[in-house]
Amino acid sequence: MSFIDSYKRLEKICSEIYGDNHGLSIYIDEMIGNPNGSDYVSGWNEDLRQLKHYRWVRNQIVHEPECTEESMCDPDDIQWLDNFYSRIMSTNDPLTLYSKVENQLKPQKSKEVNLSNSTMSTNDLLVSYHKVEHQRGEKNFNKTYSSNQSSYKPKKHSKKPSKSTELLIVLMGVIFLFAAVIFILIMYR
Repeated sequence: MSFIDSYKRLEKICSEIYGDNHGLSIYIDEMIGNPNGSDYVSGWNEDLRQLKHYRWVRNQIVHEPECTEESMCDPDDIQWLDNFYSRIMSTNDPLTLYSKVENQLKPQKSKEVNLSNSTMSTNDLLVSYHKVEHQRGEKNFNKTYSSNQSSYKPKKHSKKPSKSTELLIVLMGVIFLFAAVIFILIMYR
């Protein structure tokens, strides 16, 4: 399999998860949107760096006339993309692991679903799982973002300045007034 084929396969599964043609970019944006992911998921920063790099490589190959797979890639790059695809399929990718940790930290009421009579393929189940996790993250982001926007109020200082601060302010005012009087006297002399 070539680099572009591996990249397209990864892009396709991410596009199915997010319901968008630019699924891998959305995946990258989701990782960027969770800056504390590296605190909970081993290899988070390395995976993010690699995904961004391979997106750049893909864009170079597709859009730059002088760039080719042979000049930009080696077999390790293809292997990394295939491995990351397998991690998504086995729900061991960074965002899924982060979501699992986040769910453990914030216990929620879980709904049990009986899948024993389900006719869905494994791939369909994984895509559905990722979609649900993406929607949960989107809801949390929207709730956090909108609540932060609507409830923003400048902080009111409840403490009164201390006596020494009040004295310093009065003293500075007197000095300023004295300097202004001297300036006026010098100017009109």
